[in-house]
Amino acid sequence: MKVIEDIISTLGNDAPVREVRIGPFWTAVWSRYCGMSSTVFEHGHSSGPPVREAGNLKGKSALELCEYALSESLLERSIGMAAINSLVEIDIQKCRRINAAEVLSKHGKGKKVCVVGHFPFIPRLQKEVEKLWVLERRPRIGDLPAEEAENIIPQADVLAITGTALLNDTMDKLLTLCRRDALVMVLGPTTPLSPVWFRYGVSLVSGTMVTDPAILLSLISEGIVFSQIRGKGVKLLTMSENSLPRY
Repeated sequence: MKVIEDIISTLGNDAPVREVRIGPFWTAVWSRYCGMSSTVFEHGHSSGPPVREAGNLKGKSALELCEYALSESLLERSIGMAAINSLVEIDIQKCRRINAAEVLSKHGKGKKVCVVGHFPFIPRLQKEVEKLWVLERRPRIGDLPAEEAENIIPQADVLAITGTALLNDTMDKLLTLCRRDALVMVLGPTTPLSPVWFRYGVSLVSGTMVTDPAILLSLISEGIVFSQIRGKGVKLLTMSENSLPRY
């Protein structure tokens, strides 16, 4: 979890927690800003409650909740990643308001592309690249099992990794498998829009900035999926160490 630890170390000033909202698909923490994460939860929790201090989270600070991202509990990790995203200072000057699908289509054209995580844009991307591999922990038709990562990722000219790899503790390993000359993107609402990624060879970071916490919290409570969120209290941003071209 080196990436997570490094991002936490850069967060700066703490902030009180105003709200924690856990929905079936998304978790949000509202502190200085509002941050999102995928909700990941295993129902078998014989070792104890999935959130040990549930009912007392608003009594904690955001940095205290950030440490949950290192927990053994997947649900606590979800809370921790949302807390991290609630404290990240996004450098708007390094961001463009553009979603990951457009960026991948542009950079992947005519190339070998590997996507870790099955995203809705996969059918469109399939038509625009030379070769597409999709690695999934729960493979759908046409996907490859996640265990094939060591064989597939070194072949990719372009690699896109879901931010949920931070939650299942595979991100660090996946990044070590990339070729040095590959273009690497990390994407999805769980992904912190932090420049720390650039230290790990990541070229592009595509995530979410919450613009209206009250709207987002309400939608999360109603079980919204991400395709229903677009334009409702969030902006999709892609960050680059250097300036992004116009699309």
